[in-house]
Amino acid sequence: MTQNQINQSAWAEKWPAPAKLNLMLRITGQRSDGYHLLQTVFQFIELCDWITFHPVDDGRVSLQKPIPGVPEADDLIIRAAKLLKAETGCEQGVRIEVEKNLPMGGGLGGGSSDAATTLVVLNALWGLQLSMEKLMELGLTLGADVPVFVYGYSSWAEGVGEKLERIDIPEQWFVVIKPNCHVDTKEVFLSKDLTRNSKSIRIADFIAGQHQNDCLGVVRERYQSVKDALVDLSEFSEARLTGTGACVFAQFDSEEAAVSAYRSLQKKWQVYLVKGVNESPLFSKLKSGNIS
Repeated sequence: MTQNQINQSAWAEKWPAPAKLNLMLRITGQRSDGYHLLQTVFQFIELCDWITFHPVDDGRVSLQKPIPGVPEADDLIIRAAKLLKAETGCEQGVRIEVEKNLPMGGGLGGGSSDAATTLVVLNALWGLQLSMEKLMELGLTLGADVPVFVYGYSSWAEGVGEKLERIDIPEQWFVVIKPNCHVDTKEVFLSKDLTRNSKSIRIADFIAGQHQNDCLGVVRERYQSVKDALVDLSEFSEARLTGTGACVFAQFDSEEAAVSAYRSLQKKWQVYLVKGVNESPLFSKLKSGNIS
């Protein structure tokens, strides 16, 4: 099969944009420009948006179905595609179809993951041949979480989240609750009650069990539904916050224990039963040979 045939078949594919969990989040300082210095651990989970790219002849970039209330020009998917065109001078166009499964405003990285999948797949479909490092650099201009989705592996992250080191984590089962609220990330990071001087730790410390989230206290006190979700989930396993939330999660040693908790909680909550994976489902699919 020729490269052209591979790319032609890839245009018809649905490409995953996976969710992530922050298994730990420490705020170790603040830069002069206001950005917070972090230490965090990202792991992917098998919950994905699915994106299909349709070639068009007029050079335009558009969504097949824009998100209600979000101007198309502001959508991270559109911004990512247009950024690729601007960076490379590419004159090709695309119509992008999105099957949205990740909850918005949940801290699972849905918008960032959609943008990363757009960068990675269109880079291949359009034959642009930008390196992963360049795609990560472009992704960072769209959002602090985009680079890890481009990188494609569970990561220990520092800086503002852009300094990544691959890390292998046990691929366990999780139950994730999405409370019925939208946490304002900016509000959390501006809070006077936020811890900003946590001591830096090493990967070995995280592996040994240090997995605090410095945003937890602020979010729990400001959002009652997050607090309630933490209480209900903690009946089954240690309940933790991903990023600034709103999603909370718990880790389980067996699928059976996770399924039991999921079934109990789904009577009251929007809840997901998911497996943690170290390799992004996007990169697992890329390796299948449909695209290069």
